[in-house]
Amino acid sequence: MTVTGATEHADFVVIGLGALGSATCLELARRGQRVVGLERFGLGHSWGASHDTSRILRHSYHTPDYVRLTQQAYGDWARLERDAGTSLVSVVGGLDLFPPEPAISPVDYTESLDEVGIDYELLTAAGVMHRWPQFQLPDGLIALHQADAAIVPAARGTRVMQDLARSHGAELRELSPVSGVRELGGGGFEVDTPQGVLHCGGIVVCADAWVNDVLSGLGHTIPLEVTLEQVTYFEPERPEQFAQGRMPLWIWMDDPSYYGFPSYGEPTVKAAQDCGGPVVDPDQRGSETDEEMQARLAAHLRQMLPDSGRPVRSLRCQYTLTPDRDFVISPVPGLESVVVGMGAAHGFKFAPTFGRLLADLAVDGRTTTDLSAFRMDRPALTDPDYQAHWLV
Repeated sequence: MTVTGATEHADFVVIGLGALGSATCLELARRGQRVVGLERFGLGHSWGASHDTSRILRHSYHTPDYVRLTQQAYGDWARLERDAGTSLVSVVGGLDLFPPEPAISPVDYTESLDEVGIDYELLTAAGVMHRWPQFQLPDGLIALHQADAAIVPAARGTRVMQDLARSHGAELRELSPVSGVRELGGGGFEVDTPQGVLHCGGIVVCADAWVNDVLSGLGHTIPLEVTLEQVTYFEPERPEQFAQGRMPLWIWMDDPSYYGFPSYGEPTVKAAQDCGGPVVDPDQRGSETDEEMQARLAAHLRQMLPDSGRPVRSLRCQYTLTPDRDFVISPVPGLESVVVGMGAAHGFKFAPTFGRLLADLAVDGRTTTDLSAFRMDRPALTDPDYQAHWLV
């Protein structure tokens, strides 16, 4: 970092220090770039999507491109573990549960896994209940089992990436909202912060729900919906039934869609509905428990996991959704020195991969991974008549 008068100079400024921004700071700093990361809240805050305990890491996805990207994700998490000298990936196995006539097609998943060559097992409801008697499932259900599905830590994993980024020389600043961004005629950008003006050669925007606050100053926006979701922890009377090794993680592949975990760090069961919360303004939202959402989830668990127990606490998290629920990993059209990363509320499992790919685009202007499906100029982000769909 260099300072000239009231202006500081860096190679890159990363805006937003959740998991994706923190991973990008790490990747840029390990490549010898002078990088400053800016976070509008405190590091580790609960107003976005990188807090709490756990996230799902799995290969099963609805397109071959995503399945291939999960292969990179497993490798990048392993590299992060080696670099940090700590364990982050807990393999527990996973079930995608497709009830009769599901809203989400199992064929998309099996064909995508087959094309990439990922092993899986198909089970009937009776087969699942024989192997994991915690479940009560309807006749006609099909389950896709993946033995290497895993849990990765959310808040702790983000902290690990931040600590490593600092160790490579990145400067991470909390309580530093960006109030303006300007393209300079002679190249580079000025970024207004509470500490003063930052001059940089390139910008990586990982600001999630606040991405348009940054991009609008450069003449661009992305169509987004922000919803306020909720996870709930349940307390079983016999928590050993739900321990890792005895219970897999699971996703209910229908509308509404639910997901849950075995016990992880405490004798509780975490579960949530996917895309079940109201649309909110991220600057005006609250954090109080939604009793109706909690009751809806509890009713599903009483039916599917009858011994999962009573809900003991709920907390809110935020989804920032693109219309097609696909990622954004892209330079801004016509402004290639500004790169955007958005996980569309399923990106945490790919966080170290996002960091590597965004750093590739920022430093080299290209990457060996095909990212055409995640460009900012795709129809879902440019066609005003595109019909949003979020079930994946």
